[in-house]
Amino acid sequence: MKYLFTNILGSFVLDDQLEVIDNLPFSSAQEYLHPQNNEQKLKKRHPQLTPLPFDKLSKVLLSFKDPQYYDAFYAKNMALTKTAIQQSVSEDIFVMQTIANINELDKTINLLSKRVREWYSWYAPEIVEHLSDHEKLMELICSKNRTELLKESETMGANLDKSHVDEILLLAKQVQELFKLRELHEKYLQKVMQKYCPNLLEIAGATIGAKLMELGKGLKHLALLPASTIQLLGAEKALFRHIKTGARSPKYGIIINHPLIQKAAKASKGKAARMLADKISLCARLDYFKGEFKAKEYRKELERKLGK
Repeated sequence: MKYLFTNILGSFVLDDQLEVIDNLPFSSAQEYLHPQNNEQKLKKRHPQLTPLPFDKLSKVLLSFKDPQYYDAFYAKNMALTKTAIQQSVSEDIFVMQTIANINELDKTINLLSKRVREWYSWYAPEIVEHLSDHEKLMELICSKNRTELLKESETMGANLDKSHVDEILLLAKQVQELFKLRELHEKYLQKVMQKYCPNLLEIAGATIGAKLMELGKGLKHLALLPASTIQLLGAEKALFRHIKTGARSPKYGIIINHPLIQKAAKASKGKAARMLADKISLCARLDYFKGEFKAKEYRKELERKLGK
């Protein structure tokens, strides 16, 4: 009786005394992950070959504890670990890293824009007070001088030396670059999601869809979550407060920023969030399991029902 046994090192032929009489070692981690070729070659050499019975496995494993196999086991395990790490990189990571960086850019832009506003207000407070949009403010003060901005009218601002004004503008230009970087990230996010999860992109939008993937720890986990959990993603603090103190239960998490919920009447926002979360759940599953594109139908259905 001859037995076939495969482990991380290769495929082995054992005699009835469980001694190795033939073998084909794996030359790469890929061969171990797909051992059929080695096993088929050994079966051609040994036509009566049968799989090793489970009750004999422990004895065979003991024989591989010989020190001669230690270095080989170590090398193969390292190769497999490297392969596993390489294969773990997916579009999930790109989407989650991009939306995380967009969030960090938003915080940085907001912080530095406030600094520019405060700094520039010593020079031309009227401009700062009448323009609330950070991006437009940076664009204006970087492209025009104070005289052009105020159109010859008087200002309460101080007549700062050019060296001081240049320092303020230097910061404003850097904030402008951060706005441009954020825009490039959004375009990249749209491109990746269009290919990887088109249904989720269509129903939730790039920003909300990516944030849901980030909070759900990837498309796979998001697809397996119930709609009720998706509805509350981003509202974990409020949910824990509800559980701990009996405070009012949250009705929605980050999906509150979705246009369909924003447009809904205040009394209907909870219902709208449930309906949207249900469709997001379906879309995530369609994308993960490579189903058809149905998000446009779902969106039209939501618009029709919520419109009423």
